[in-house]
Amino acid sequence: MRHINEDTITQAVIARHAAAGDARLREVMTSLVQHLHAFAREVKLTEAEWDGGLRFLAECGRAHVPGRPEVTLLSDTLGLSALVTALNQRKPRGCTEASVAASAPADVAAPGRGSDAGERCYVCGRVLALDGTPIAGAEIRAGRAGDDTGQERLLTGADGSFLFSTGVAVPRPIAHDGPVGRLLHALGRHPWRPAHLSFIISAPGYERLVTHVFRQGDPFLDADAAFGVRGSLVADWVRHERGRTPDGHTSERPFTTLDFAFVLNATTGDTP
Repeated sequence: MRHINEDTITQAVIARHAAAGDARLREVMTSLVQHLHAFAREVKLTEAEWDGGLRFLAECGRAHVPGRPEVTLLSDTLGLSALVTALNQRKPRGCTEASVAASAPADVAAPGRGSDAGERCYVCGRVLALDGTPIAGAEIRAGRAGDDTGQERLLTGADGSFLFSTGVAVPRPIAHDGPVGRLLHALGRHPWRPAHLSFIISAPGYERLVTHVFRQGDPFLDADAAFGVRGSLVADWVRHERGRTPDGHTSERPFTTLDFAFVLNATTGDTP
């Protein structure tokens, strides 16, 4: 087509994809082109704005390094990561909901947000099938966002139970000293995520679960920068002044307990 203009460009581009051997790729790219072109028309995108957008995306790409996935942070803060998780992790009623994988946290939490960081949190609970059957030997990887030294890896007991201790999670911001942070600032948005523990739970015959458990009462529950909060994943973290801890010891210092049951979805219609 030689007579390309604003009215014919969209279909001209789509026509170039007709020979794609991968039908799914052709479907996705056709829809992407249609929506991108419709967006440009709707907002009457200027050349200066488009050039700025391209430079922003290029900067995100340059900043995307191990331990600092800037492009993923962009997806998270636009709600796209949460949407894709919701679309692909639909589960039967009663199963524990999935949540977005943790965004890269900032290296240092802001002053005044880490007052509980030195306190111990005893996390106990069970991993169950949808019918309530305990799942023995399920692998649990858990910990606070950004705390590689505090990551736990353990297996559930014969009754599906588990117990470990970690530092009490506190609100933390995602990394915001790069292009995504500047975008949040320009939009009048904060970079904070509510206090949570991250969990990855695997067991033969069941779908792998990647999720969080959020701390009830956190000020950022309704304004998570990554849109990862689900009501069913918010739990009471109970604070104790001192006394006997869930692992049978006695603590002379205040500590916190969290009790949460995870329900996995079987990979087939019936549990194994």
